[in-house]
Amino acid sequence: MTLFTGLSAFPLTPMDDEGRLDADLLGRTLDRIVTAGADSIGLLGSTGGYVYLTPEERKRTLRAAVECVDGRTPLIVGVGALRTDTAEDLARDAKAMGADGLLLAPVSYQPLTEEEVFRHFEAVAGDLPLCIYNNPGTTRFSFSPDLIARLAEIPNVAAVKMPLPANGDYAGELRRLRAMTPGGFAIGYSGDWGAKDALLAGVDSWYSVAAGLLPGPALALVRAAQAGNAAEAERIDSAFQPLWALFREFGSYRVMFMLAEVLGIGHASPPRPILPLPEACRGRVQAALEHLVDVVGDRAESPI
Repeated sequence: MTLFTGLSAFPLTPMDDEGRLDADLLGRTLDRIVTAGADSIGLLGSTGGYVYLTPEERKRTLRAAVECVDGRTPLIVGVGALRTDTAEDLARDAKAMGADGLLLAPVSYQPLTEEEVFRHFEAVAGDLPLCIYNNPGTTRFSFSPDLIARLAEIPNVAAVKMPLPANGDYAGELRRLRAMTPGGFAIGYSGDWGAKDALLAGVDSWYSVAAGLLPGPALALVRAAQAGNAAEAERIDSAFQPLWALFREFGSYRVMFMLAEVLGIGHASPPRPILPLPEACRGRVQAALEHLVDVVGDRAESPI
């Protein structure tokens, strides 16, 4: 369970305009996360654009990340793929290259049944701890509580990454899932604008897009909530609100590419058909970052 607790920061996979991995830029991003003290790195998640990469590109990314991180922070690696055999290969590669855990989403073109998803996870789960990636916004498959409970009985299936509940009842959903899953099974959430409420409700982890580039203030939010300091968590969350608004309007993936440039970390192009944010949005991204710096202070780790 400890692998899937606290703050998991999800970095971009930076590619140049020809679609080649920028290992130096990836390394700079990962160093920021490690230096800030995040609890884990979620490599090749949705923010890492894993579905747009070939298996070989994903291997190159993992190889570069393992070399950069060098055991300083646990690496959780996304291994979702359309075919089960491809996901199995990616999981074996992840273990062989030194990853610490896996994140698996049921990527699909044909809609999947619960039995198909169960057998997919059963086949991919191996020697590394695995987190169920419940991301219906992109996969169009939503895990029922009963399926999560069934999957939690598979050896090494150790956690679930949940979307924000539509009714906002984090505490209620958390109680229901904990009652249905084994002790030690970790329950975390993604959806950055709901992180504060989820953390204060007592979830085990926050799988964060923003922490991929802003690990300092994201970690400050996590630690405040973990300490039960609701007022401080509210204050830090308020600093993030302009960024959360951009995430909701444009999608966090697109915003992150421009945020990397505004931070001065470097330029990377989103994979086509994804288009970068219009240049007219740069001022809003800059203003969101400045607001975060004003409220949170040095922990924003910004050159501004």
